[in-house]
Formats: sequence, C-alpha cells, structure tokens
Amino acid sequence: MSCNTKSQCVLESGFSFDYENLFGEGKVTAADLKEYSEAIKKAHEAMKVMRETGVIRGHLSKDGEPEKVLFSQLPYIKEGNLNSPASIGRLKEFSKSIQNRVDAVISFGIGGSYLGNKVLFDVHCGEFWNSMSTEERNGYPKVYFSGNNIDPRRTTDLINHMVANAKVNEAHGEKRPYRLMMVVISKSGGTLDTMSNFMVAYEALKKYPNIEVEVVAVTDPNEENKTLLKKLATDEGWPTFSVPDGVGGRFTVFCEVGLVTAACIGFDIEAFLAGAKAMDQVCQSEDIWNNPAMLNASLKFIAAKKYGRTSEVLMPYADYLKSTSEWYIQLLAESLGKKFNKEGEVVNYGRTPIVAVGTTDMHAQTQQHQEGTLDKIVQFIKIAKWNVDPVIDDAFPTVKKLSDISGIPMSQALEVARQSNASALASENRFNATYTLPELTPYHLGELLYMLALSVAYEGDLANVDAFDQPGVEAYKRIMGPSLQEIKSKLG
Repeated sequence: MSCNTKSQCVLESGFSFDYENLFGEGKVTAADLKEYSEAIKKAHEAMKVMRETGVIRGHLSKDGEPEKVLFSQLPYIKEGNLNSPASIGRLKEFSKSIQNRVDAVISFGIGGSYLGNKVLFDVHCGEFWNSMSTEERNGYPKVYFSGNNIDPRRTTDLINHMVANAKVNEAHGEKRPYRLMMVVISKSGGTLDTMSNFMVAYEALKKYPNIEVEVVAVTDPNEENKTLLKKLATDEGWPTFSVPDGVGGRFTVFCEVGLVTAACIGFDIEAFLAGAKAMDQVCQSEDIWNNPAMLNASLKFIAAKKYGRTSEVLMPYADYLKSTSEWYIQLLAESLGKKFNKEGEVVNYGRTPIVAVGTTDMHAQTQQHQEGTLDKIVQFIKIAKWNVDPVIDDAFPTVKKLSDISGIPMSQALEVARQSNASALASENRFNATYTLPELTPYHLGELLYMLALSVAYEGDLANVDAFDQPGVEAYKRIMGPSLQEIKSKLG
C-alpha cells in the first residue's frame, strides 16, 4: 500500500481514496489532525478491542443488555466465525440447488435486509437481468424485491406479474409449474413492512394452480427461544439461514442476510469477502496515513466538527452503484444520528446523508452543492476500468457540436465530467473526496463497502456515540403497534 499525505491512499489492489480536496490548507489541516490525535488514537484502540473481543464501550442491545459487535469478523471465513467454511459451503449448495430449477425469487426485506442485497444485485445483474433468457442468466432465476415499503399497488402489481410469468410459462408448453421461491428476511419475524407484503403475496400466489411456491426464511437462528419467523419456518419445514446476533442490519451485507441474495444470482461471495478482508487488514495499521478507514472517518469528523460540513453526499459515477449510495444512507444515518453520547448527555450528533449519481445529479443537485449552504462533503465513486466501453459515434458529422464529442470512449467522457465537478467544487472551498475502484468487481465492492462500514465505527468512537444501536427507530415502532391494533379492532 502506498499513501501520500498530500493526496491519496492507494492499496495494492489499485483501490484508492483520494482526499486532495478534503485535506490541506483551507480544508481539514495537519494542525486539525494533531489537535484530535489522542481521540483518533483512542478510536483505533477501540477498533482493536472490537476485533479481538466484540466489545464496544457503552454499546447495549435494544433490550438494554450488553451486546457484542461482530461485523469485523465477517470478512474472515474460518471455523467458529459467523462466516465459516461450512456456512459458505451451504450457500454454494443453495446456489446450485436453485440454478436451472427456480424460475423466480422474491426477496422480502427492509432496511439492511433490502439495501445491501440490492447493492449486490445491481452490481452483478444490472437493470435488465429479469428480461434476459435463462441461458443468459446462466440458469439463475429472475429476482424481485418486496417488503421494503407497505405499498398496496406495487404489491398487487408484483403478484399479477408473477401470475403473468406463470401464464407465459404455460403458453410456451412447459409441463411443469412455475417455480417461485420467496426469501423472507426478518430477525424477529414481526417486521411489519416485510411480513405484511410476504403474507399478502404468499396467500395470493400459493393459490394459483400453476405456481409452485417454496419459502426460505432468513431469521434469528436461536433454537431455544425461537422467534416468530424461526418457529414458523420450523412448523412449515422451510429451510433457514441466519440473521446473526452482533451484526446490525446495516452491516449484514457481509453475512448470510446479503449472501443469500448473492447465492441466488451467482455472485462471487468469496471474492467479495476477500476484498472486505483485505481492507480490514490494511485498516489495522496504527498510522493514519496507511489506514484509509481511520483517515476517512477523522477527516469527515473534523470537517463536520470544525467546519460545519454536516451533510454528506455519496455520488457514484455509475448507474448501478446508486443502490450503494442508498445503502450508505442507512449506514450513516442509523450509525451516527444520535441524540445522546455514551454518557447519556444530549449531543444530537450526525450528518445528513444524501444520495446522488453522476452525471445525473450534476443536472439536478450540483447547483446546490456548488453555490448553496456551505455544509456539505461530496464523495465520488469512480470506476477506473469498465468491462464495456463504447466509443461515442460520429452519428451526425454535419452537426459540429455533436461531432466534436465523437471518438471519445464513454468512460473518458464520464471521468471528465467527474473531474470537472470535483475541481469546480474545490474552487469554491467545497470539500470533496474520491474512492476509485479499479474495476466494478465483487472484490473491489467488498473493499469499498467494508471501508465505509469501518469508517462509521471509527467515527462513532471519535464522536463518543454508539454507532451500533438505533434507539430512534424504536420510537415510531412503539406508536405504530397500538395504532394497528386499534384499526384491527374497528375493522373486526
């Protein structure tokens, strides 16, 4: 790994973190880092303790009990870990069992049980996966997502679409039923959004004569004190995968919650975890200039604390990374948006996360980024080498303005746009940074997602807030439950 304190960290894989427009004179300075050096050192020690023991000072479960934090274990496939050789082997067997057998999968989940899974799907499959032939999908099923909102129209549309798929199957002379797998993801089994969609779709589609419905449950594995969904799966004979203790939903893309979706599409699980592992190993360095997660967290923490940069834009220059930005929304908001610090004092800490995509939002949000309130850090994601790269054709040679942009590969035009945006922002003291993936592969995706996850863990310690709880989410749930019961009693 090579790090330059003036501009960027570059890993051996080619992954880089360019912070030139975030650190230096007129930005976060060396003096700022020195001022917070003891806090940064303390945060690094906390990460070491977390890796070794799972203990994070001040962290309690939503029930108020001490709870280990185990997400940093997930990149390591070994006996006794949450991701073991046996668990990865079982995912591979599951993948083989649906290949060339299951026609479609509906994944029911919300929060981390949807957002991380959607990242893996988008990166591997792209937008038109469900329009491809079975052969083009290498025998893997079509994949649909539900349970991430309680939307009666979309749920009905999805049911009707499955029925239409089954009818097409019949029309093509298939002698077998349309095979539909429902993957329902909920640790408790009581998640309203997920379970309401699942129950509506399950009841509707299992009645259709030419659809064969099977269910896989991803839930708490505890056998002694079974959750609602675990008990249901046991009673119904559904196969199960685990939502493990010690891994909050926003970190579950690295465990069976996300990897089940990976298995459904033939995504390279081991390469993805290897990328996360490589990033974790680099981030064990005590030297801030050789630890991209520690540096990233420190620069953004100081930018917010001293310079008022309390909004954070994640802007990938790739359509299929928009869901990565949406995943990051939850990661940042739930991890760092906290009313209390670890001593119970009111601090109301956190930065507002914003989804953007280049070049789309250069025509939508950049006016605000460039000239609006001076409260933002804009982070770009760049892909250095694309696996396809059409050259812009000279389709209209007599139209000079269009002819002038011909002959340029689309990737280079995209990069010129990103660089121009970064330079324009920097010229107005608008902090920005860039993460570069050498290629859009499972390995490099693993590096990126893990760096971002570990960054919020570091920042939680720097800000003295619990980055692993989410008490604010429980507030609306306490109101919602009785309200639903009141509606039910009126209807009954």
